[in-house]
Amino acid sequence: MTDPAPPDLAARWQAVRGRVDQACRDAGRSPGEVNILPVSKTFDAAVVRQAAALGLKRFGENKVQEIRAKAADLGDLPLEWVVIGHLQTNKARDVARLASEVQSLDRMELAHELDRRLQAEGRGIDVLVQVKTSPEEAKSGVSPEALPGLLHELNACASLRLRGLMTMAIASEDPAAVRGCFRQLHQLREACRQSGHDLDRLSMGMSGDFALAIAEGATEVRIGSAIFGVRS
Repeated sequence: MTDPAPPDLAARWQAVRGRVDQACRDAGRSPGEVNILPVSKTFDAAVVRQAAALGLKRFGENKVQEIRAKAADLGDLPLEWVVIGHLQTNKARDVARLASEVQSLDRMELAHELDRRLQAEGRGIDVLVQVKTSPEEAKSGVSPEALPGLLHELNACASLRLRGLMTMAIASEDPAAVRGCFRQLHQLREACRQSGHDLDRLSMGMSGDFALAIAEGATEVRIGSAIFGVRS
């Protein structure tokens, strides 16, 4: 069962959808080219249930333990959980059971463990490879130089469906620096395509910088606070 979404949540969702659509038009793109992944991290299951009443089905989460708790409370709804945070290898079992997608794959140790757990569950999931385009030490991801090798090795993991790339831009007030991170990911994607990798998706851009990401070719933006409000 889903209760009607509160007016403020519905209004924020409509406002975000409108802003994303406008950013697409400003970039000369069709709004239909860019999906929004609502990021529900730190918001409880009741809030996710309200968002589901708006027709939202996919939700991004940083921590596997949050997915586990929310999935237990929301098992009556056909929701899909997307891992967007740095993923420890020891969380692979829960991911294989609960997640529909991982956008933060960044090393083969994790890929092999996910593949092993998924085969045990008899299922497969979509994955995006997270690339480190920011110089900040806190940001995760495979280096641009190591990306081709990682993509090649992923061919051995039959349960992982490689769909594209993800990045987090530098935290900067300089739009050119932020946009440069997104441009680099787009260029990497095109180079990998030339090498035969079928990478349709670019997950980049969040509440504060999604317009810049869309201008550089994002196919999905990850938006949390602009939809759900200020995190406590």
